[in-house]
Amino acid sequence: MDKKIKKVLDFYAVTHKLKNILRTGQIAWQIDAERFESVAEHIYGAQMLAIAINAEFDLGLDIGKVLSLLAIHELGEIVIGDISPVGSKVTKEKKHEFELKAIEKLVKPLDNSGQILELFQEFENRETEEAKFAYFMDKLDMPLQCKFFEESGFNDLYKPRTGEHKKLCDETIARGGTRLFDMWADYDKKYLVKDEFYNQFIDYALEHDVFGKSIGRKKLR
Repeated sequence: MDKKIKKVLDFYAVTHKLKNILRTGQIAWQIDAERFESVAEHIYGAQMLAIAINAEFDLGLDIGKVLSLLAIHELGEIVIGDISPVGSKVTKEKKHEFELKAIEKLVKPLDNSGQILELFQEFENRETEEAKFAYFMDKLDMPLQCKFFEESGFNDLYKPRTGEHKKLCDETIARGGTRLFDMWADYDKKYLVKDEFYNQFIDYALEHDVFGKSIGRKKLR
């Protein structure tokens, strides 16, 4: 019994590192926020979206499975760090390879580590309805966090940037966009998630405040 308890607590202690690993995309975009969110906070945000959307739209999904998929799929970042989709030279295939090896290492001490590895593979394969939904929630949390920065007054599309970050911002400005959220919304819908249900949330956030004026929104340029 003591050996099993030790294995669980050792694993728990390692996962605590996700609380201190910052989302590199927010750093790379040079957002002047008071603080950046951690990977653990991102997981929490995606899980809250999943709970609310599954309930409100009566999707009938196994929400326990969805929450587990969201919790597990970022574990590899404990070892490899948070790799942003923009500006990274790491391909999706390599990222998956790195993450799988990292998670295998992290869960190896657990007697039933296969259960966790199966969840990671299910999320990556996106063949089940729960995995597809979890993927959407993971991606939806990212632009909504950008929306939070915007409404908090820390988001600036016009800040000087380089490389792919500059290219995406310039393209957004050329299309008439005025906010970094406009850029993220276009990027997500074009490259990450081609799903009408998902896009309806993005479209709504484009036209409405999400986090409320109580957070002290400032008018941006």
